[in-house]
Amino acid sequence: QVQFVESGGGLVQAGGSLSLSCAASGSTFSIATIGWYHQAPGKQRELVAHITSGGSTNYADSLKGRFTISRDNAKNTVYLQMNSLKSEDTAVYYCHTVGFEWSPWGQGTQVIVSS
Repeated sequence: QVQFVESGGGLVQAGGSLSLSCAASGSTFSIATIGWYHQAPGKQRELVAHITSGGSTNYADSLKGRFTISRDNAKNTVYLQMNSLKSEDTAVYYCHTVGFEWSPWGQGTQVIVSS
């Protein structure tokens, strides 16, 4: 069973924008803290942003001010608006419940930023 389905990635030029979506399943979505993670080749997957059930957000310093995480609990969906993209943002982006990283992950969506 696929718990998370990411979409919206693609190839963009530096300075451009993308909007990622994460469709999640499960009855606990509305009370869960959901994070966006990214993983570049040869590197560990890392948390870049998260949003609590109440809408409180947190961002990694490298993308703070450029990315915005949001959620729509009625749609079981989390979004990541990515602006002013840089080449170093190139990675596969995943969404997942924070604190439950051991559980199955989705396929992720590839973001490639050309310079």
